Amino acid sequence: MTVLVVVCSIAVLACGWVYWQRRSHENAPQQPSTAAQAQLAVRLRGHVERLAGEIGERNIWRYAALQAAADYIAERFAALGYRVEKQYYLVEGKRVVNLQAEIRGSARPEEILLIGAHYDSVVGTPGANDNASGVAALLELAEQFAGQPQQRTLRLVAFTCEEPPFFKTEQMGSRVYARQAAQRGEKIVAMLCLETLGYYSRAPLSQHFPLPAMGFFYPYRGNFIAFVTNFSSARLLRRSLASFRRHSAFPAEGLAGPAALPGVDWSDHWSFWQEGYPALMLTDTAPYRYPHYHRAEDRPEQLSYPEFAQVVEGVVALVSELAN
Repeated sequence: MTVLVVVCSIAVLACGWVYWQRRSHENAPQQPSTAAQAQLAVRLRGHVERLAGEIGERNIWRYAALQAAADYIAERFAALGYRVEKQYYLVEGKRVVNLQAEIRGSARPEEILLIGAHYDSVVGTPGANDNASGVAALLELAEQFAGQPQQRTLRLVAFTCEEPPFFKTEQMGSRVYARQAAQRGEKIVAMLCLETLGYYSRAPLSQHFPLPAMGFFYPYRGNFIAFVTNFSSARLLRRSLASFRRHSAFPAEGLAGPAALPGVDWSDHWSFWQEGYPALMLTDTAPYRYPHYHRAEDRPEQLSYPEFAQVVEGVVALVSELAN
């Protein structure tokens, strides 16, 4: 009980630490989509429907589908002019792969800004939001930056085997990737993890929290994107959240908290923390908002594509600023 009280207290203090960064958007009017955002929404939906609709559940037990998803991502990268790096390794006796596309930096190429998303889905779900949405955003970033060198090297990576039972094990795709990057001495200055970006709701009480006290600091409407990290990556959080807000009117919240707070380390950014790299997660907080999280109903038609497009547009601007 004492440990639980300490953890809860730390978490509440963490919420207070970012409270000054909040924008009040509990009752803010919904932003209309621009023509460019409407077109982006169509492209994002196309990626999600390909991965979660046509391919469907994709994991080591749906191996052909997992391979089909990897092939789709590799084909999209290649079609945009990228040389696709493939990092193969074995899981359960089967060969799986992380996929990398890179634009070498023009001024500081040794400094790497890495954007990642996992393309596998949990057993029993087609994984539209978790995580075809993150992959769709990754592919749109690849299109936006194709052939446009930034000052820093921009690296886009699709990871495999993020979902249980491989999460936080040596077989997790991002764990394999981050460990090898550290062994090579690569200077990853920031890692942004794209995780469940597709669902937003303006309904009252549509947002929930791992601790009730967090409701004093965050909205009860699930109409915002969240930037989430641990204390050691708090500086990256401040810079990223401020940048997103400069370029986008879409509601955004930030949290730097302890890993003991459920959800803080629930994706591929965790793997980069293990190697000492600064990393954060961008998420719609799916476990605390999305009613179809890790269920068979996580299908493409459940997502909020106009809002999703506004988020991705803001992330494009954020990445451009961090890369330069």
